[in-house]
Amino acid sequence: MTNAKILVVEDEAIVAKDLQYRLKKFGYLVPTIASSGEEAINKAVEILPDLVLMDIRLKGKMDGIEAAEEISKKLDIPIIYLTAYADETTLQRAKITEPFGYLIKPFKEKELQTNIEITLVKHGLEKQLKANKKWLDALLKSISDGVIASDLQELITFMNPVAENLTGWKQEEAFGKSSSEVFNIANGETHHPIENPIVKVLQDGSIVNLPTETVLITRDGAEIPIDDSAAPIKDDKDNITGAVLIFRDITERKRAIEARQKQIEQEQLVSQLEEINQLKNDFLSLVSHELRSPLSNIKVMIQMLQSNTDIDETQHYLQLMDAECDRELELINDLLDLQRLESSSYFIITPDALLLQQWLPWVIEPFQIRIQEHQQTLQINLPANLPPLFSDGTSLERILGELLNNACKYTPAGGEIIFNVHQNSSQTPPRTIISISNSTEIPAIELPRIFEKFYRLPHADIWNQGGSGLGLPIVQKLVEQLQGTIEVESSNGWTTFTLTLPDL
Repeated sequence: MTNAKILVVEDEAIVAKDLQYRLKKFGYLVPTIASSGEEAINKAVEILPDLVLMDIRLKGKMDGIEAAEEISKKLDIPIIYLTAYADETTLQRAKITEPFGYLIKPFKEKELQTNIEITLVKHGLEKQLKANKKWLDALLKSISDGVIASDLQELITFMNPVAENLTGWKQEEAFGKSSSEVFNIANGETHHPIENPIVKVLQDGSIVNLPTETVLITRDGAEIPIDDSAAPIKDDKDNITGAVLIFRDITERKRAIEARQKQIEQEQLVSQLEEINQLKNDFLSLVSHELRSPLSNIKVMIQMLQSNTDIDETQHYLQLMDAECDRELELINDLLDLQRLESSSYFIITPDALLLQQWLPWVIEPFQIRIQEHQQTLQINLPANLPPLFSDGTSLERILGELLNNACKYTPAGGEIIFNVHQNSSQTPPRTIISISNSTEIPAIELPRIFEKFYRLPHADIWNQGGSGLGLPIVQKLVEQLQGTIEVESSNGWTTFTLTLPDL
């Protein structure tokens, strides 16, 4: 390293001049020479040399070793000792000051130059290393995450201030302790201990992330939710020399997530309340219309009767009034039945052994006339060897009546209705399967809504029978009461309702 500035400290003037001459010949700058320890300190502070060549034996109260020690306290300057003494005592004193070289007089020029060059390069690298370390220390102390480093034995070698605050351990207290003792973690829900990630990193040599719901148990026993990752520290040969753990307090993040979740839940609740309110309004509108319509018709017919003397026409109006009264009663009864089913005030179940071969034709019989009037066909598939079904006959009659009524209502003239019954003996206990199919298809967009209260398929009532939209919701509740299930499928021009019923 040419042009390096060197301070020569030598009390023998001739030796000092000779040394100065040789150094200049090598290309170094030698601006001054000091002959005592005190002068060496002052000159070093004044000219800030790149290197000091220090003779150990100097005249005066301070020798070269003492001078070198004072210079090292004030300045970061490498020192090479030049001495004629190599005794053990002098050598041990010199070693304490951490010199970069120790040359025994007499020495060769090449030996001197080599030591100087090596010292300058080595000191330059050390300065860079120190600068990098300061930069890294400043960085680690300024970041908002906690940082803990350990050696191969899992012993702590470094903690930044954030790690100190989170764990409750000061670096000087934690230094040399097991990282598992300082970084104590557990599952926040179960409170079961979690293995220190540094241990796993040192075993596997890979990056490790903590599981969710991890809490850090501080020195005073408090719990702080954290997330983190640990990674191996490797040298230039890719050998693991330790591990570094980076973690952060996520209390505020969890609070924000919880607050957002509560906000979402409140928004959902508001939406549900708005939906319920809309359903209530729809219900009131529908019920009001359905209840008023028969009454309005009856009132009109009463007025007609009051001004009519024709017996046949009077009888016709009386029949219409009777039908409207039935319609009114049916709606009121449906509303009362659904209210009792939804409030868990169920009908009393009286299970009985139903002989389906005899009982089902009796349930189907009232629909035969309507099927003939609508020019529909009814196919009944009822095996002769069906075992009795132990269930509530009243509820099952209501269920099948509603399903058959819908089949007749939505099947066009010339259409077909199929009634199938069989037992699934592969289930334990066995189940009775009843399906009612009719040759009409429900649009896929409408299918999920058919069990909603007051919902009626738009433009589907081809026979103008009307209805409140309460039949299928009542069916669904009654099936649940019988501990069964009901499913619906609709495709390829057919719709099928399938009941699966156990013995009660």
